[in-house]
Amino acid sequence: MPVLAALAFRRQLRRRSTDAERRLWSAQRDRRFASAKLRRQYGLGPFVLDFYCPWLRLAIEADGGQH
Repeated sequence: MPVLAALAFRRQLRRRSTDAERRLWSAQRDRRFASAKLRRQYGLGPFVLDFYCPWLRLAIEADGGQH
């Protein structure tokens, strides 16, 4: 996937986040959880991770009720 298309796709995923993603993001904003910075819809190779913390090397996949 070209870089610009991947960026647009991740931006679209951020806009259409699931209920679980919105709840997790609202709890995590501004490093409220263990002073760790999470990135939303982070591209890692061919994958798009819901949340990723490079400092902790932690990936979180948060599926909502529609799954």
